[in-house]
Amino acid sequence: MANCLEGPNLLNFQFDTEQLSANQIRLIKTLNSLLSQVLTTEHESEFFDGSAECMRMCAALIKQAQFCTGRSPYDIPYADQVLEYSIDVLQEQMEASQIVTYDN
Repeated sequence: MANCLEGPNLLNFQFDTEQLSANQIRLIKTLNSLLSQVLTTEHESEFFDGSAECMRMCAALIKQAQFCTGRSPYDIPYADQVLEYSIDVLQEQMEASQIVTYDN
């Protein structure tokens, strides 16, 4: 679970990393840094490439989720299925111009 601590110009997240691998922790740190860069860049290439990299990192984290390991004796590719489902939902929201916003 993540906690968020806020300050005037500071947003710190705390994660309980007890059940996370070293690679998952690295990916979360890198994703956090990259998101900040994507949200503040004024360069088109950084915006596009960084956004694509953020999505790739999210997919990598999902593929490493605990839910996906040792789940079924039938080797169901849960990670691939959930990524396909997520892409379908995102595509539907984009087509309907209904990307979710939490603050109005």
